[in-house]
Amino acid sequence: MALVPPKRRRGPGRGQEAGAGGAAVSSPAPLRFPGVTIYLAERHMGRSRRAFLTGLARAKGFRVDQAYSPEVTHVVMEGSSAAEASRWLDGVLGASGSLPRPLLLNISWFTESMGQGKPVPVESRHCLGVSLPTRSQADPNSLPAYACQRHTPLTHHNLCFTEALETLAEAAGFEDSQGRFLSFRRAASVLRALSGPITSMSQLRGLPSFGDHSSRIVQELLEHGVSSEVERVKQSERYKTMKLFTQIFGVGVKTADRWYREGLRTLADLQGQTRKLNRQQEAGIRYFEDLTRPVWRHEADAIQQVVEEAVWQVLPGATVTMTGGFCRGKLQGHDVDFLITHPVEGQEAGLIPKVMSHLESQGLVLYQHTQSNHYQELKDLDHKASQNNTMDAYERCFSILWLPKSPTSFHLETGEGPREPSGDGRAVRVDLVVTPISQFAFALLGWTGSQHFQRELRRFSRTEKQLLLNSHGLYDPEKKESLPATSEEDIFTHLGLEYIAPEQRNA
Repeated sequence: MALVPPKRRRGPGRGQEAGAGGAAVSSPAPLRFPGVTIYLAERHMGRSRRAFLTGLARAKGFRVDQAYSPEVTHVVMEGSSAAEASRWLDGVLGASGSLPRPLLLNISWFTESMGQGKPVPVESRHCLGVSLPTRSQADPNSLPAYACQRHTPLTHHNLCFTEALETLAEAAGFEDSQGRFLSFRRAASVLRALSGPITSMSQLRGLPSFGDHSSRIVQELLEHGVSSEVERVKQSERYKTMKLFTQIFGVGVKTADRWYREGLRTLADLQGQTRKLNRQQEAGIRYFEDLTRPVWRHEADAIQQVVEEAVWQVLPGATVTMTGGFCRGKLQGHDVDFLITHPVEGQEAGLIPKVMSHLESQGLVLYQHTQSNHYQELKDLDHKASQNNTMDAYERCFSILWLPKSPTSFHLETGEGPREPSGDGRAVRVDLVVTPISQFAFALLGWTGSQHFQRELRRFSRTEKQLLLNSHGLYDPEKKESLPATSEEDIFTHLGLEYIAPEQRNA
């Protein structure tokens, strides 16, 4: 579960818990688990993240104490070794041998408990201060080289390391350094798949895709709890500006880089240079605050309901499938993606404009850009070109939809004509993708992600099997034929891979 602090806002109102940087988190719910009292240790976690996690847990009915006391039953730490955790507890308890000793747990217990909405049973893998098994998945002989061969759950044991490496990967991407980008991403992906936490450098020996640079970052974090290189990157003006600009809907790295080189630094700078913006970017800035807030699973479900109703009005019998991070078990994301198909091949053609017209009549469309199906044009050029294209060629719509706070606001009286959104609600990024039923399995696999899992799956196909895979199909260039599939399992079988369920593809 990605626990990302929300944007900084003004101080919380009455009855709200202050989240990260003062952001308001949902009011505490009634205590549901009286036998559990959590204390979140601030060291390595940071004040704002601790505040956000505190608000999150209290909203789910957990008791979280701000100060340690003998009533604490579960101490949660992030990025701490067993020895460090034990030293901390010894310092808190002092010489007294009569005080109860709480459970010392890593962040994985907390995130799993938040995901299930209740305290999960404490297992040895959650505990700090217990000896590690003599053989773990850190043994290179048990860790496959490709991410598509590994089970990677949503919550893992090495968050502080993966966050650091992914920051460096992101910074490398901003500099168009593809080699460094992939190096850091692959190293982070390896750590996500390990069955236990990294507590010593010896565990890194022999791990696939783990180079000297990534090893130095891990060593620095193990020894000091912070990486000077990562902190320099995060504090640099270029990184902060590029991160801000690329969060804008419709802005990629090249555009952000051009704006940076032109001296632009803030959203206000861009608002004063509207001639530099296209229609998509204008919408991205207009709804920036909403679009950078997390979309929660219940909001995604509400959007699916309205999309399904619009699709069924236009094409009865069609199916609407949510993909992306929500399909992999995430409770929040930055947008919502849907695949639409119909059991009768060809019936789905030209569906998007009709669906969007129906949504517009309800006053729910803030922005839309539709792309027609051009797969045949791409295919006619060259199979290799089509397979190397990073974007699929399906009929699709990039949109921003209005999500009313009350679900009943979705259902406006017919005959009223288009209406502007009104009342409480928010803007949400929604992608609609229409695929023929014969290509649905490939589209589902591609759109489920994660992005790195898909990149590795295509690399494995090309390098190990000499097959070309994308979101439209699997092609054998030697035999000059496409391999059919009616399910994701079929595609894994074609590639000779063990089937990995979506919730284990968080690479």
